[in-house]
Amino acid sequence: MPTYAFVTLDVFTDTRFGGNPLAVFPDARGLSDAHMQALAAEFNLSETTFVLPPSDPANTARVRIFNRTAEMPFAGHPNVGTGYVLANQGRDRGGVLRFEEIAGLVEVRVARDAAGGLTGAVIDAPRALVLGPQLTAAQVAACASLAPGDVLTAAHAPVQASLGVDFFFAQVSPEALGRAAPDVAGFQRTSAETDAGSDRLSLFLYAPDPDGKTVRARMFAPLSGTFEDAATGSASATLGALLLSLGSEDEAAYEIIQGVEMGRPSRLHVTACRAPDGVRASVGGGCVSVFTGEVTL
Repeated sequence: MPTYAFVTLDVFTDTRFGGNPLAVFPDARGLSDAHMQALAAEFNLSETTFVLPPSDPANTARVRIFNRTAEMPFAGHPNVGTGYVLANQGRDRGGVLRFEEIAGLVEVRVARDAAGGLTGAVIDAPRALVLGPQLTAAQVAACASLAPGDVLTAAHAPVQASLGVDFFFAQVSPEALGRAAPDVAGFQRTSAETDAGSDRLSLFLYAPDPDGKTVRARMFAPLSGTFEDAATGSASATLGALLLSLGSEDEAAYEIIQGVEMGRPSRLHVTACRAPDGVRASVGGGCVSVFTGEVTL
């Protein structure tokens, strides 16, 4: 019976048991789609990654990302964490790894301390910013157990945006952010009223500090099994691109603080810039190794 090694780590933190946990299978050759999905459900984390040989030998690997219920085209903390794991195995080339994914090619740049030890990684989202349908303040409130007046629409209406993965973004007051909670029935009703699809309606709530560059955030996606996420890299990168698109700056940097209400504080460093094909963004942060183990199938 084949045995597959795995590692777990915490992403977007420099403290063990903070940040967003991730499981990585560094050599997933021989695993079927059904095995990958079953393993992701068994780990019960927001995502689990499976590393396969690349189609193009110029790239590092083909990386498949599964949440509890489905495969994802791209995600932030799985790429940061997988890059950290593979770099620890010496698989980077000059500090860079290139992952083939459904959403496109993802470049990962590892970070090191003064002594040369790995500390984390930074990724570029695979696509430029794309905006989608909007929600009403009442729909956001129904999903997040809030009142419509808690949803702030002066900067923008609640809107779907993507750099590879779709999220709905809504600004709320800092006080409302702290008391928000996912309402499954509200998500189900809102999903049925939109084109988001019943299995993938992800809501990213945020409250910027007065400086506009530090942002507190929370992410709820209960219909895909993630009632709350401790750190959502793909959404944070997309938020940075969205915020930049609303102003006149050519580039900006943001610090996204997430996971506080879950007891898993996370810090995500986002940079966004205007490019010839639209607004693009990157996201990075620290990683800490936690467990190693094996699964026999």
